[in-house]
Amino acid sequence: MALNLNKNLKLYYNISEVAKMFGLNESTLRYWEQEFPYLKPKTSGPAKIRQYQEKDIEQIRVIHNLVKVRGFKIAAAKKILTQNRKGVDKKTDVLESLIGVRAELQALKKQLDYLQ
Repeated sequence: MALNLNKNLKLYYNISEVAKMFGLNESTLRYWEQEFPYLKPKTSGPAKIRQYQEKDIEQIRVIHNLVKVRGFKIAAAKKILTQNRKGVDKKTDVLESLIGVRAELQALKKQLDYLQ
């Protein structure tokens, strides 16, 4: 059996790591936890330190796409997620792929401009 080097070995992320991933404040993540009932990271210890797993980060990615990237209000994002969760997930994946392709194309254009 081959070793999978692409697999993420970290099981839990703290709130500051997750906030940094998405360019958010920690308070924004705490607010989203109150507004979106399915976003519930594990808490541990008497200080109730939040521990986000990959499934939590995926939820945040979808919410971030709706609220920050596409500009929906919180109420509209909740409504969209309850009505068509699978469609939103698919659109989020497509949008992220397109953003990645655009970044690659921009990098190629810079290289071509440099060569000329």
